[in-house]
Amino acid sequence: MMRQLHSLVGLLVAVLVMVLAISGAILSLDPALERLAATVPAEGRISVATLAGRVARHYPVVEQIQRTPSGTILVYFDRDGQVGIDRVDPLTGQGIAPYVPSEFSRWVKNLHRSFLLDTPGRATAGILALFMLALAISGSVLLVKRLGGWRHIAGPLRGTRVQRWHAQVGRVVVFGLLLSALTGIYMSAVTFGFLSEGVQNEPDFPASVAAGPAAPVTALPALQAVDLNDFRELVYPYPDDPSAVYSLSTVQGDGYVDQVNGALLSFLPHDGIRSAYELIHQLHTGEGLWWLGLILGLAALSVPLMSVTGTLTWWQRRQSMPRIAGNSGAQSADTVILVGSENNSTWGFAATLHDALRQAGLRVHTAAMNQVASEYRQAQRLFILTATYGDGDAPSSAQRFLARLPKVKLNPDTGFAVLGFGDRQFPQFCKFAKDTEAALLANGWRRSMDLEAIDRQSGQAFTRWGHAVGKSIGKDLTLLHTPLRPRTHSFRLIERVDYGQEVQAPTSILRFAAVPRQDVAGRLLGMFGGNGLPHFEVGDLVGILPPDSAIPRFYSLASKSGDGFLEICVRKLPEGVCSQFLHGLKAGERIDAFIQLHPDFRPASGKAAVILIGSGTGIGPLAGFIRNNTGKHPMYLYWGGRDPASDFLYEPELSAYLADGRLTGLHAAFSRVENGAYVQDKVLDDAPRMRQLIGDGAQVLVCGSRGMAKGIAQALDEILAPLNLDVQALRTQGRYREDVF
Repeated sequence: MMRQLHSLVGLLVAVLVMVLAISGAILSLDPALERLAATVPAEGRISVATLAGRVARHYPVVEQIQRTPSGTILVYFDRDGQVGIDRVDPLTGQGIAPYVPSEFSRWVKNLHRSFLLDTPGRATAGILALFMLALAISGSVLLVKRLGGWRHIAGPLRGTRVQRWHAQVGRVVVFGLLLSALTGIYMSAVTFGFLSEGVQNEPDFPASVAAGPAAPVTALPALQAVDLNDFRELVYPYPDDPSAVYSLSTVQGDGYVDQVNGALLSFLPHDGIRSAYELIHQLHTGEGLWWLGLILGLAALSVPLMSVTGTLTWWQRRQSMPRIAGNSGAQSADTVILVGSENNSTWGFAATLHDALRQAGLRVHTAAMNQVASEYRQAQRLFILTATYGDGDAPSSAQRFLARLPKVKLNPDTGFAVLGFGDRQFPQFCKFAKDTEAALLANGWRRSMDLEAIDRQSGQAFTRWGHAVGKSIGKDLTLLHTPLRPRTHSFRLIERVDYGQEVQAPTSILRFAAVPRQDVAGRLLGMFGGNGLPHFEVGDLVGILPPDSAIPRFYSLASKSGDGFLEICVRKLPEGVCSQFLHGLKAGERIDAFIQLHPDFRPASGKAAVILIGSGTGIGPLAGFIRNNTGKHPMYLYWGGRDPASDFLYEPELSAYLADGRLTGLHAAFSRVENGAYVQDKVLDDAPRMRQLIGDGAQVLVCGSRGMAKGIAQALDEILAPLNLDVQALRTQGRYREDVF
């Protein structure tokens, strides 16, 4: 619901909010420019009396002196019958230049306040400020949910490039937008009289004044007592009028000053309402806080970008929503599919299942989990396909499912199966799918298949699950689904190093360069020395499409785009379509591939040590982390292979990294030698050092097979027990990250 509200509000008001934001950004420059042009005294205290005396030397007939919030001193004067306004130097009282307000700034201010439409425009601006507040709050809630809670608010972002831009910019500027929206709403409420600005009361005009000639302005005690920094305005008395007085306005309040003896005749301090109004006005405009004005201006400039990326995200989500063909009614269907999805990717798998079941002769009804019916009269089977959002929460299309489930009438013949989608890098992997299964069982539903969890939208795992479904319903079922993927790039093999033939585990380190693009952008990139590679970091994934296959295979990257090449480490598997293809490549031959960012698997910044643990080809990204450890932070590698004479992957590079300090310690284990050992044995052998490093804040990154990762987790739990720590605690702290396969 929150996502739909956020999208709907954003689309409706995008253009008008952009006008409001851009005009506000332009106006935010005024306080800074005015401050830059103002002469701010560097000397000690200057009183208003001293300032007025300096001004009098150059302006015989002064009507008013004013100090703007940015510190500019303005003098209103009469010279030879001509009225004028000058900016003056407070140190000398001498004029600097005539004060001429910018017509452009005035026009932009009217555009910002009222869209040049006076009262209706002011009302529109106030309503838009409410919409901006709603967008900022709903966006913050969505971001916090997406990242798994406030403690992860600065964590890495996932999703498409447009989604990451939207979220990244949003979390940087959200507080500025919240402040602008809240203060804008307040200013609008004051404009229309819903709130008071506290200026209704004025000091009582003095009933009597001292008799005698007017004293020099420099000799008036009330003006001597006011510091220039607290001064706002001084209005002079009418000439030759003995009953006239000075009108004085300060930060603290307003009053009148006797022109004969300089006494403060009456003074009305500003009340809390007036002080609040002035503070909020200052926070909204930046007047008097030029640095805040610039910050708010930069935040406002993000609104057009946020509007564009938000619209594109909405469009991408809408386009990724599949059209369900031949969707039977809820009460006539013998098979029901309910879908829990956040960004619509799960719907693609559901549509594939829907079509396959229809082709098998079943009547299928597919809907969002939130649209669960109160009863399914003819349903014999229920499939629930659901992702997990954030820190184990329900995705947007399933947020109301668990609350509605107890009201659904149970058909005793209906069996259910739950398929979860997630990423094993998250501690709460497929948690909502598990919660859903538990809730169904608690409500008396019959389970026909055990829960299955699919990691990173694996097409192969989905196909395997489909075969199991087919067996359970007595149908021949083949599910082939390839999630929508980014545009592919072409790469050519430039170097390879082969290992492992002697131990029947052929493994190659393959290095690719980008094939130059032939469009205008590609030629321009080449002219300026670009390497043509898309952006990626060590630990990200490359999806490679082998010939005659629409299903990509993912490999962890051992390089970053700044290295100038794309590098992977691949073991040749007997039935591996992609690994067979890659091992058969010769120098100069090409592959088609795309990048899938994987920001959860990389060392966090900081000075704490990094412990890298892997086996086999899992050394690829670990070697890449070491290669890019140019700051030479403490980094230890524990790795397992088969035989040092045959498959000691990256041995020359690792030796060089040890020599130049990028690698602090290397501990290699080999299983097919005399007294062979596995990497977890090396970890246990080095338990005291491991315990000390982790106790001092070290982080652990594990890459390799799932079995190896399980053994490492058990070993570390044993090692860390004296510290009252375990792997799960390290995961929660963000200090234990895995990339397993």
